[in-house]
Amino acid sequence: KAAEKEGITDYPVHIKLDTGMHRLGFDPKKDMDELIDQIIVIDAQRRETASRVETLKAEQNQASREIPRLKKEGGDVSAIMARMKEIVEEVKAGDAKLSELEEQQKDLLLSLPNIPDEDVVAGGKENNAVLHYYKEKPVFDFTPKNHVELCESLGMIDYPRGAKLAGAGSWVYRGAGARLEWALLNFFIEEHLADGYELVLPPHMLNYECGYVAGQFPKFGDEVYKIANPTSSDMKFMLPTAETALVNLHRDEILTEDELPRKYIAYTPCYRREAGSYRSEERGMIRGHQFNKVEMVQYTTPEQSDAAFEELVGKAERLVQELGLHYRLSKLAAGDCSFSMARTYDIEVWIPSMEIYKEVSSASNARDYQARRGNIKYRGADKKLQLVHTLNASGLATSRVLPAIVEQYQNADGSVTVPEVLRKYMGTDVIK
Repeated sequence: KAAEKEGITDYPVHIKLDTGMHRLGFDPKKDMDELIDQIIVIDAQRRETASRVETLKAEQNQASREIPRLKKEGGDVSAIMARMKEIVEEVKAGDAKLSELEEQQKDLLLSLPNIPDEDVVAGGKENNAVLHYYKEKPVFDFTPKNHVELCESLGMIDYPRGAKLAGAGSWVYRGAGARLEWALLNFFIEEHLADGYELVLPPHMLNYECGYVAGQFPKFGDEVYKIANPTSSDMKFMLPTAETALVNLHRDEILTEDELPRKYIAYTPCYRREAGSYRSEERGMIRGHQFNKVEMVQYTTPEQSDAAFEELVGKAERLVQELGLHYRLSKLAAGDCSFSMARTYDIEVWIPSMEIYKEVSSASNARDYQARRGNIKYRGADKKLQLVHTLNASGLATSRVLPAIVEQYQNADGSVTVPEVLRKYMGTDVIK
C-alpha cells in the first residue's frame, strides 16, 4: 500500500535501488536487510509463478473455445485434448506452488517490525541512552551477600525444590519470601487502582489471534509455551505477558472517542521459554520461565498517545522510587526495542552483587501497529473511523524487584529491612 501511494509498481526493483526502505514505509534503523532480501526473492518467485499460471489458464480458455469449433468443422482435436490434460496438471501444480509462496510471503511480511519513532536512534543495546538515575548506589560497611544467599539463609526462596518441581529456571517462594512477593503485587495494584486503572484478570491460555495482534506471531512463535489440545486443532499458548491479552480486549471493535483513553492493569504470571540461562549474571530469580508481573495497557487516540507514554513511564518510575531503590531510566535504540514497538524506555534497577542494572519495567508505545493487526478503531467526533494507539508498561515485574530489595536493603547481620511502603502488607519492618 505504501508503494502504491508512492506510485511504485515494480517495488522489488525500487527496494534494490533504494535500500533506505523508506519508500515502502520500513525504517532502516531496525536491521531488516536479510528479511527484505527474503521478501524480494519470494515475491519474484510468486510473480513468476502467477504469470505462468495465468498464461496456462489463458491457453486453456483459448483451447476450450477452439475445440467446439474444430469438432464442428470435423477437425482432429486429439492433440489439443492431450495438451489440455497437460495444462490441467500444470495449473494444479502452479496453483499449489502459488498458494505456498503467498503463505511464505505473508509470514515474511508479518515479520516486519514496527517503524521506530523519528527520535529513536539506530543500532542495538550499545546505542541505548541513559536519561537519568535515581538515588546513589548503596554503599555497605560490611561484605554484602547476593540475593541467592540472602533468600536461602532467610528461608524466602527454595531454589532446589523449585528445580525439582519444574526444572532449571524455577523457584518456590516460601515464608517471608512469599509474603514479600504478595506485598509487592498488592502495593502495585493498589497504586494503579488509585490512579483510575481498571483491574483485569485475563485467561492465561490464549488463542493464536492474541499472539498475532500483539506481534508475537508468526515471528516469535517458538518462544512461547504452546498447549496441545487432543480434541481440537486450535493452537493455544501460555501468555508471555498480560499485554498479549490486554491489547486484544477490543479486537475487532469500534470504540467512541469519548471512551478513550482506556486504562487497564492486569496481574498474571508470565511464561517465557527463552529463560533459564545459567550465566552467573542471571542466577537466582533474575531470569525464569515463570514470574509474576502487573501490566499496564492504554488504548488512546493518536493525539493522546505521547502524553499516555509519559504517564506510563512516570507511573512505573514512581513505584520504584517509592520502594526506595536505586535505578536508571534508559531510552532504547531501535534495534533493542520490542518487535511491535515504536519507542521503549526501560527502568533498570541496580543489583549490587552483580554490579549491573536489570530491567524491571519496559514502557512502550506501539502507535497503531497492534491496532492495525487487531482491527481496533474508534469513531471520532467527525464520525470518521481511525485506528487507536496501544501502549504498555510493566508496573512492575517482581522477579528482579525482589532481588534488588533484598540486596539493596540487606543488613550486616544478614537480615533485610522491609521498604516502608510494604510494611503494612508484611506486618514487620525486618525479615530475619
